[in-house]
Amino acid sequence: MSKTTHRLEDDFRGIRTGRATPALVDNLRVDYYGSMTPLSQMATISVPEPRMIVIKPFDASALKEIEKAILKSELGINPSNDGKIIRLNLPPLSEEQRKRLAARVRELGEEARVALRNTRRDAIKQADTGRKDGDLTDDSCEGLKNDIQEIIKKAEARIDQVVKAKTDEIMSV
Repeated sequence: MSKTTHRLEDDFRGIRTGRATPALVDNLRVDYYGSMTPLSQMATISVPEPRMIVIKPFDASALKEIEKAILKSELGINPSNDGKIIRLNLPPLSEEQRKRLAARVRELGEEARVALRNTRRDAIKQADTGRKDGDLTDDSCEGLKNDIQEIIKKAEARIDQVVKAKTDEIMSV
């Protein structure tokens, strides 16, 4: 269950909010000598200004591939390559873009909730199997189910909190 919430938070790091953060491009995969390599392992990523990301590759020959990966990504940012570094200027998000990104955040939140429900279903099924096999008594099975439900409630509350925080961040101008 914590995997689900951590995965959701990682997914949210890659969503633009109007402010530059290295997390926007950290996990971007670049075709580097035939293998897909995370950008964070190939370059220094910095944020010198609130709306600019600077990428300085360790190997200057990788500039073109990094530029291609940025253009292929869903970030909607055009890189500026000066031969040594790549600059990403983040334009302010329009109201329409903000609404679309907020909808995407809610969609990812719902996917995380579905994953939690599936986990709960599987855990309850295991508890019922334990009761049928005689490994658990009726009382301990019901107690286990209640514990599972409490853990799921806490995880759902955390998902709701993360979704609301990210939506608020996106919608703030």
